[in-house]
Amino acid sequence: MEAKSSTRLFNQSGISLLITLGAILSLGVLTADLVAHRLPWEINSLTLPFGVSATFAAALGYWVIPMLVKLKTGQIIREDGPQAHLKKAGTPTMGGVFFVPVAIIFSLLLSGGNKDVVAVSALTMGYALIGWLDDWQILRYKSNKGISPKMKLALQVGFAVLFCLWLAWSQPSSITSVTLPFNFVLPLGLLFWLLAVFVLVAESNATNLTDGVDGLAAGTSAIALLGLGVLVAPNSPGLMTFCACTSGSCLGFLVHNRNPARVFMGDTGSLALGGALASVALLTNTLWALFVLSGIFFVETLSVMAQVSYYKATKGEEGVGKRLFKMAPLHHHLELSGWAETQVVATFYAISSILALLCLATLVG
Repeated sequence: MEAKSSTRLFNQSGISLLITLGAILSLGVLTADLVAHRLPWEINSLTLPFGVSATFAAALGYWVIPMLVKLKTGQIIREDGPQAHLKKAGTPTMGGVFFVPVAIIFSLLLSGGNKDVVAVSALTMGYALIGWLDDWQILRYKSNKGISPKMKLALQVGFAVLFCLWLAWSQPSSITSVTLPFNFVLPLGLLFWLLAVFVLVAESNATNLTDGVDGLAAGTSAIALLGLGVLVAPNSPGLMTFCACTSGSCLGFLVHNRNPARVFMGDTGSLALGGALASVALLTNTLWALFVLSGIFFVETLSVMAQVSYYKATKGEEGVGKRLFKMAPLHHHLELSGWAETQVVATFYAISSILALLCLATLVG
């Protein structure tokens, strides 16, 4: 009986997953506000920014998605990917063009133009721009190759350096170390800035790699952002608002991106979400929390690295190596192993939620 119940839980329809995630996130923001003695309808709460952004992002999608269809922004599907994905060809992409601005606009309005929110919003839009250029090149040339990897990396590093220069100027003496669990401080000195640039680039790429199944990147990002928002709330109310708005906007996007997806976020959305998470963590010195909250993104990236490394290490004289997974990232391996898309997404949502709870219990407690 328990096995059958577990199977039903992890094999829900797209709409059921959306409702479940929405309920979990809504309960989370309400609980966090009540525990912190914040009224849910107040501007400085988690609930109001989350709810407003979710509502506007969902509503805006009904207007923007038909426009994306008219502009012929249909996704190009890899022929060597899971065969079940071939039917998704033509689904409009670049969905990040509507849910990312919603998050940023409401963050700026509800935070009163807080300088930290302005900074993370600028970084988020910068990474969204990189993603948009990549998506546009893919659509323009009708292939899976966007801007060159070197150009993409150079732009990511460039925006990361600009953000770090601002951070060094605005907080010249406070950002030289990383705070670990149980208040253990690891001094890094100038090495912190190399780490900061790496985190911004790595987090954006990790989120991008996770965006391969309907609703996966948006849902896991919504959970991670909400967890980060609860964590930074006591000391950075402006960034709490930013996290709540971005998490809510992801949920609003999921109204259209849940299985079967009517729109994909594209690099425009995934790179922006990774940049948003990393920039908030850097500003609030919560990199360890980011690592835990981004557990799914980390594992997805690790699976790609392991696949490539194993393939190169096992190359024979004919130049062909062996594969550790049926396909990387991990979500594709699970699909090719017989998992339904919704089963993969539900499992990853559950893991992300557990990681968020563990993170808050460890670092808050």
